[in-house]
Formats: sequence, C-alpha cells, structure tokens
Amino acid sequence: MTSSTTTVAETRNLCKSFLAVTALKDMSVGFQAGTVHVLFGENGAGKSTLISLLSGIHKPDSGEIIFDGRNVSFSSPRVARELGISAVYQEPALIPQLTVAENLTLGREPLKSAFLDRQAQERLARAALDRIGSKIPLSAFARDLSRAEQQVVEMARALQDSAKLLILDEPTASLTEEETEQLFKIVMRLREQGIAMIYITHRMAEIRRIGDVVSVMRDGCLIKTTAVPDVSDQELVELMTGRKVEALFPQKLLHTVPGGLELVNVSNDALKDISLHVRRGEIVGVGGLVGSGKSDIGKVCFGMSPLTRGRIEIDGSDAGPASPQRRLERGVIHYPSDRKKEGLISVQTARENVTLSALDKWLGFLRFIRRKAERNDADAILAKLSLRPFHPDALPSTFSGGNQQKIVLARGFTRPYAVHIFDEPTAGVDVGARAEIYQAMHGLAKEGAAVLVISSDLPEIVNLVHRAYVVAHGRIVGEFTGADLSEKTMLPYFFHEPEMNVQ
Repeated sequence: MTSSTTTVAETRNLCKSFLAVTALKDMSVGFQAGTVHVLFGENGAGKSTLISLLSGIHKPDSGEIIFDGRNVSFSSPRVARELGISAVYQEPALIPQLTVAENLTLGREPLKSAFLDRQAQERLARAALDRIGSKIPLSAFARDLSRAEQQVVEMARALQDSAKLLILDEPTASLTEEETEQLFKIVMRLREQGIAMIYITHRMAEIRRIGDVVSVMRDGCLIKTTAVPDVSDQELVELMTGRKVEALFPQKLLHTVPGGLELVNVSNDALKDISLHVRRGEIVGVGGLVGSGKSDIGKVCFGMSPLTRGRIEIDGSDAGPASPQRRLERGVIHYPSDRKKEGLISVQTARENVTLSALDKWLGFLRFIRRKAERNDADAILAKLSLRPFHPDALPSTFSGGNQQKIVLARGFTRPYAVHIFDEPTAGVDVGARAEIYQAMHGLAKEGAAVLVISSDLPEIVNLVHRAYVVAHGRIVGEFTGADLSEKTMLPYFFHEPEMNVQ
C-alpha cells in the first residue's frame, strides 16, 4: 500500500431500500488512495447496493457521498465516470464484434474532418493498455479474447476517464489461477499509481494476497473495517455470518450402502485411463487445477462427452448409451460449473428451472403438466434450501449467485437420484450460502445417494468429502483418505508433471 492516506471517496450514513427491503443502512466508510479496500459479505449483505450508489446506477434514499472532498450526486454511471469513479463487473461488457481499439474508444472516437481518425484511435487505445502494462493486440476482436484479457480491456477502458476510484466486482470468478495472478499484477500496479480500489471477493486467499483494508458487511450494515493483517480468516467468517466458522462444514458421517458410480479405465480426448468409484452414502472429491481434466470427468459421467474406451457403471450395471437424457433416466444428475450459461434458463422462473429435469413427474391427463402439483413440489424444495428472497416466480437473474446455485441444486430434490455430480458447486458463492449447500450435499449422501464433488477449491475438498482424487493432465495422480486427506499432502499433486510416477 502506498504511504498516502488521502481519502478519495467516503460515504456518510448512506441508506437505500428497494420496496420494503432495506438493502443498505447507515453505511459510513472511506476509501483511500493507493489502497485495495475489500468488501466482504454474504450475498445480500449490501455490497452490490453500495457500489451501485457509488457508480451512479442508483441514488441513495438518504446520506451523503463525498468524492474528492465535496458532496456529490450522480444522475447516471456516465456522470460518475466523468468525475472519476469507474466500475468493472464480473461479466465483461465488451462488444464482441469490435476490436480492442474500437472497444477502448467506444463513445469517444477521435475524428478528423468528420471521419474516424484511425491513427489517433490506436494511440488512445495503446495508451490505455500501456497504463496497466498490457500488450493485448489492438486489432484483436473482443470475441477472440480470453476471459482474463476481456477483464484487462475492461479495466483499461474504466481508467481512461482519469479514474481515481476503481470498483472491481469479483473479477477473478471465472479466471484460471495463472490469469488471476496476471490480474493481481495489474491491481498492484494501479495501487502503486495511487488509484483507490474497491475489491469485492468471496475468496479468503485473495483478501490476503492483495487486500490492504477489509470492510465486513452483513444485512445491509457495516460490521467492521480493519487492516487485513489485523484480522484472521476465522474472525472474518464469524463477522460475516454471525456464527462460528466450525459451522461451515457438516460433520463427516459415513454410512455407505451397495451401489453408486464406478469408472473403469475411462478414456477420451481429455481423459486417460480414469478409474474411480463413489459408493452410495459417500461424498468423494475430485480436485485439480482449471484445465486439468477434472470437469471432463463429470461431463463423461453425465453423457455430455463421448467415451472412447473403458466403461461406466451405475449401481453395478453398465450405464448404457451416453446422453444427458439417458443418464437422468438412470438416476444421474449433473450440476455444471457455469450456472448462468449451462445451469439456468434465464427466461424461465426459478420454479420452472427447478422442475426442468423431471417434468414427466407432473404429467397428467393428455400429458398436460399439472401446474398446481408442480408449483407445490418446487416451492417446498426451494423452501427447504432456504431460497432468499423466497420468490419462486422470479427470474434467476434477480437472485444472488448463491441463491442461483440453490435453484440449480433444487433439481436434485425433485426425485431420488442415485448419483449427484457437482462441478465447482460454490464458485462465486458466499460463505453463508456455502454452508447451506454443503449441508444439502451431506443430506443427499445420508439419504443413500452417491455424491461426486469436482472442485479447484482445495479447502472445500479437504473439509467436505470422505475420500478424494487429484487429477492432472487428464490422469488421476493420487487418491487420498484419512490422515492423507489434507491440504499439505494433496497440494503438490495439483502441480503434478507427466514425467512423475503416478501414485
């Protein structure tokens, strides 16, 4: 952190309500130049409301926003940007069909005799990228960029208006570890330039890696602001959730019964001789880095990827022809890692998303859906999973990430599936929602289902499952149980090289 203690932005007793819901109450906090200020809290804690007020998306009901030493009011995000407050959100908002240079100068294209000045455009775009140390080609189309490169272009664009306060809303949620590290280097470069940054994340490791100050929020209120080195991970969780950290993971009770899922020498373009088993009543983890092949295991089990060699068994018999529909009929359900693109249908309600995988259950006379029965069953499942707010008729986009994940998870409770496959089940999910999702997983295992959890979050694997495998380069490189099921033992296998001896 820089030595500057200049307060760039400050809120005083800021309040905001939406209809009858109080989203922010008496929020008073300051953001200093050259400081990465982390906002930490459960989904629904008020983080998004706070940044929407600071960036001009909404207006406060009461309270003040002080920026650069004066009281300000924003009529739009554009006004906020012109004053020096810019935001970069989790989902990039670049125009796919435009080049990097065109996206960076969109709305501010330099003209020469009423025509676009291409040379000036490239100079402006290159200057924006140079500021954050990026060498992304200006001629590249946005659609061809990686997710990390799109985030970099977004940041460069946000900083063009002489931004003094940059808001980063979960920028690493969909990035690989290497891409995340590249983003952190840019954040640290901006910190050295004296930019004040608000950084929203659910990841403890990120707070330790780049955070200077952390503000914990709960139920629309500021609970505590402190320097990052002065607070432990356990204290952060307890401040955020209002409960002890031990309550996050359920007790690992194990009551296995015959049957479950078994892969024997399974191979395809991404996998090589994968053999693993998950017994009914057991939770088994598959860990590994992004791109290791771990997600391909879930896809081949659910019939989303072809099988070129080996066999898959469900409850002791061959799984049969591979397709998601056939796997559902055999009692296998898969929860994808990207809930927005692969898990949810955005134009259907939460209730309709829940019942998608089991519509035949509610078919009545002449094969019409019995709407009342469907509604009652879906609502009961969503209530069991503590959907918040409890609006089953609302679209998925109106819910937080954790509650969107609950909607996806609810499908697994529409009928008794034999095998549940979770791929990155808590990506972008706050600690409180994680605890509820973990509890639901253990409930499924207790009822006799085989549960496979695929995750790049090593603490999640270690604390949640009964056994675990690690995948690297499309192969299983280690199996862990008992005392070996620990971060210290498993972590080296995440970085396994092909020439090493496989355990």
